[in-house]
Amino acid sequence: MTKIFCDIAEINLVKKFSKKTIVKGFTTNPSLMRKAGAKNYKSYCKNILKNSKNKPTSVEVFGDNYKEIKRQALKINGWGKNVYVKIPVTNSKGLFMGKIINELSNHNIKLNITAVYTAKQTSQILKKINSKTKVIISIFAGRMADTGKDPIPEFIKSIKFAKKYKNVQILWASTREPYNYLQAKQLGCHIITVPPSIIEKIEKFGKSFSKLTKETVQTFLADSKKSRFKI
Repeated sequence: MTKIFCDIAEINLVKKFSKKTIVKGFTTNPSLMRKAGAKNYKSYCKNILKNSKNKPTSVEVFGDNYKEIKRQALKINGWGKNVYVKIPVTNSKGLFMGKIINELSNHNIKLNITAVYTAKQTSQILKKINSKTKVIISIFAGRMADTGKDPIPEFIKSIKFAKKYKNVQILWASTREPYNYLQAKQLGCHIITVPPSIIEKIEKFGKSFSKLTKETVQTFLADSKKSRFKI
């Protein structure tokens, strides 16, 4: 079963979606936090964690070197029992963050390794973690597809690599449409992270084609009347 995590930072939406049984966890990142108007990163993250009803919640570091990432990761890890520390697979210069991933994993810190795009990166990560600490590997399907690349082969290989690691979950990230949830399920992804608007569409799955046809025609008709169109 592919679990749905809500990808969000607005506190009011965290409160709303934490009440939904379909939502099994939360993910966020510095860009979402900025968009939500966060000023104090620490207090804002703690507020998210408080309102996520103890569901797994990923909070990201924004350091760009080993020393700063480690310092931030250790602090974030202390903010809540449900927190997963989000670490980018490389820094901004493209340097693989294997050393810090290995250290944090060996300190039993739950990790979400983010900005992953290839099965090769998945393989690199798996070589740096232990067999007990919980690890999520977030593969950015939507951003891959945006550049004309097919994400499916990378998922197939990554899921195969991770099979022998019972503590590792593969996450479909950067969801673009509700159908991605079905794709993630078919592949056997453990998690898909989804923005609120798409979660609400997933909740409406099951409409028949005939109902969709009627609703579509009714919408066009209603809009033509509102605009008082004439031919």
